[in-house]
Amino acid sequence: MKKSFIFLISFFLVQAFIFAQTRKIKHVVLVGFDGLGAYAIPKAEMPNLKQMMQTGSYSLHVRTVLPSSSAVNWASMLMGAGPTMHGYTEWGSQKPEIPSIRTTANGLFPSLFNAIASKNPKATFAVIHSWPGIGYLIDKKVVQQVYNMEDNEEKTLEKAIEVIKKDKPTLTFIHFDQPDGVGHQIGHNTPEYFAELKIVDKRIGQLQQAVKDAGIEKETIFVIAADHGGIDKGHGGKTLAEVEIPFIMTGPGVPQGKKVEESMVIYDIAPTLTWLLGASQLGVWRGKPIKSFQK
Repeated sequence: MKKSFIFLISFFLVQAFIFAQTRKIKHVVLVGFDGLGAYAIPKAEMPNLKQMMQTGSYSLHVRTVLPSSSAVNWASMLMGAGPTMHGYTEWGSQKPEIPSIRTTANGLFPSLFNAIASKNPKATFAVIHSWPGIGYLIDKKVVQQVYNMEDNEEKTLEKAIEVIKKDKPTLTFIHFDQPDGVGHQIGHNTPEYFAELKIVDKRIGQLQQAVKDAGIEKETIFVIAADHGGIDKGHGGKTLAEVEIPFIMTGPGVPQGKKVEESMVIYDIAPTLTWLLGASQLGVWRGKPIKSFQK
């Protein structure tokens, strides 16, 4: 009886601690780099990203859905489910090739933006994307700010910094089209690809500085993710170099230097971020929150 009582007290203390940490989280900045293969990170010169791994938690073994290509995986990341549920099945899907199993009143499969807005009607959202294809996945009646920077990486960075510092959205999703372009033009796992990762890393540092300049660092979860990796000059196949992506997180309540061993698929990202912001999971989702990213 005494052991059961102690167990219950310990359980509730842990839950209270997690709740206290999540209450500190008022903002999420999700940064996605197209074609950033997890295979490359151990040997890449990326001090900002590796500092995140030391001060936060990470996994370099998150699996994509198949095919390991862009639109199908960005949709899965944002929509918490796989392609047979949301219906986007190809690299450049502009609408579902399979009818979405469920849609909102606005005609799109429910995303993390819908889940967060249901909990917090005053939540603000911003999407700044380099690749125009991202725009087809975003419900512009829910996301107040959507900026298509038409493959201009520098303008994407500038607009993202401006939005973070000026507006401090509840959730900011930033998409960069590199290093995927170098992967296609020159090849993955090449000197040129690793040179591009240095530029990727510089952008990470600039976005982190924007969060600090906005005065929201202590209440922001900052996340790095990707849609797929690559092999030779392509992707879409079934090799680990193509289907393993990084997921790296820092912020309040995130354990430092923790390698998360829990199995994770790209559609677990939306449930995880939704949970961190204190919103309910959507029943149509197939992903689950990976709670190892909180103490």
